[in-house]
Amino acid sequence: MAKSVKVYSTPTCPYCRMAKDFLKQNNIEFVDIDVSANEQAAQEMINKSGQMGVPQLEIDGQVIVGFDKAAIKQALGLV
Repeated sequence: MAKSVKVYSTPTCPYCRMAKDFLKQNNIEFVDIDVSANEQAAQEMINKSGQMGVPQLEIDGQVIVGFDKAAIKQALGLV
């Protein structure tokens, strides 16, 4: 079953790009949310994690801050 994946990111963040490339390489569908252009989404991201850094991935409700490949793989069941 496909997992619900959201990526909170900004266009200029290299780690955001790496996280999204990693998801694409593993054929994982995701919703990309540009928090630099969407203040409401940025606030939602901060409320969920307590942090302002990007990228933040939300995988089936689990929030992962930063491009933590091991945690992302585990949350997606790729290990």
